[in-house]
Amino acid sequence: VCRLTTCNALVSEPITTLLGGPEMYINKGSTMNLTCIVKHSPEPPPSIYWTHNLQEINYDSPRGGVSVITEKGDNTVSYLLVQRARDSDSGKYTCNPSNANPKTLIVHVLNGK
Repeated sequence: VCRLTTCNALVSEPITTLLGGPEMYINKGSTMNLTCIVKHSPEPPPSIYWTHNLQEINYDSPRGGVSVITEKGDNTVSYLLVQRARDSDSGKYTCNPSNANPKTLIVHVLNGK
């Protein structure tokens, strides 16, 4: 017989990490690379979706230059790449694995030279 407290100790929760958070600063015109890692998942997440200011990112949008690479394994890593960062790319980005907690960071696109 398994008691609730002993069963919980045996199950590890998946952990989602967004590198560089909670805030990231990048220069206008550079490539933004957001890296999301899911660890301790019993199986790789069936899907990971990304949002920008709570809107799901459309990789076919007219803006262009936005792509995702996901490598599934013991640790699943998803990279969101945004070419030629512009002011409108600033905001809140969330990595949302289908079987783990979402993680959010705030990106500031700077007008520096």
